[in-house]
Amino acid sequence: MNKVITLLTGLIISLNVFSSEQPDHSIWDRLLQEYVSSTGKVNYKQIKLHTDSLDAYLKELIEHGPQADWTKTQRKAYYINGYNAYCIKFVLLKYPVASVNDCIFSSKEIWDFKMVKLGETTITLRYLENEILRVMGDPRIHFGINCASVSCPKLINRAYTSDNLSNLLDNMATGFINDPTKNVITAKKMQLSKIFEWYRADFETDGQTLVDYINKYSKVKAEANAKIEFLDYNWALNE
Repeated sequence: MNKVITLLTGLIISLNVFSSEQPDHSIWDRLLQEYVSSTGKVNYKQIKLHTDSLDAYLKELIEHGPQADWTKTQRKAYYINGYNAYCIKFVLLKYPVASVNDCIFSSKEIWDFKMVKLGETTITLRYLENEILRVMGDPRIHFGINCASVSCPKLINRAYTSDNLSNLLDNMATGFINDPTKNVITAKKMQLSKIFEWYRADFETDGQTLVDYINKYSKVKAEANAKIEFLDYNWALNE
């Protein structure tokens, strides 16, 4: 455990110069294209053998943290990429594991391991999701962040940028909602991912119901009074 913290701490304290420039997301983009399949399967075994690219990207995120003049879209892309990159980093520190829930650091789950360094701030993945990304008011972030699990929306093998963010998140929402291994939708009944139960409030905004939100992306349109059930979540590693 001490070795793990030393490695991450070394990454953090070795960087004491911060820039207002945007980070180079192309580093992350190349890594994703090399080690993540089109279906979202992550080759953790190979990434673990070649961690230089991932560490270089984490340094980019530390050196080029969000600034006051960044747009909301720039910040959103930065934080989604950061969530996904640190999630993989933490899994690799414990790999091989059968589930992300097997990644325990000082009795803390991966979500509560306070070693997510973004700019000058050090937080947890849980804080990043709930207190930064969710408060941006875009429920599509739930399809962009990846929890390294089979039931999670897939990890796309592209980096998010301010230019592609909206289109990619729409594509991710459409793909996830219409994936029969994640959601089963008919006119009268919807069997939905637990994500829609855990974060239901995020999808029910501006007077719309959960059915309304699902129907925005679903090829099969559910009736307003359709029965809703939530499926069990598979926490097996997405490899």
